[in-house]
Amino acid sequence: MKALSVKQPWAWLIVNGYKEIENRNWPTAHRGRIFIHASKQVDNSDNSWDFIKERIDPKTFKKLREMTFPRGCLVGEVDLIGCTTNCGNQWFVGAYGFTFAYPECYDRPIPYPGRLGLFNVERFPE
Repeated sequence: MKALSVKQPWAWLIVNGYKEIENRNWPTAHRGRIFIHASKQVDNSDNSWDFIKERIDPKTFKKLREMTFPRGCLVGEVDLIGCTTNCGNQWFVGAYGFTFAYPECYDRPIPYPGRLGLFNVERFPE
């Protein structure tokens, strides 16, 4: 199965069903179930938090700001159902948007090294 590495808190928002599109500067023709990998980096910029605050309810936003996010691991799965260049989705701001459906958040993240692009997850480390 393929995986896509995403910085936190964006990865959390995707696997918990808040964010159904991921902005990228490259397209993909891939479709199907993929892992969402939380990269080791966290996006803590004020601009990002302001962007998120405008799009989720205040209670969830407060919870999100207080969280310690898992990093460097597979945190869930989604169906990658499309790639768009023009979309009215509130989360879409990129050149390309990977659209998702059926998010699943893992109870226990699985440590796994990330990579750029869509990458293959061959087997889980033991």
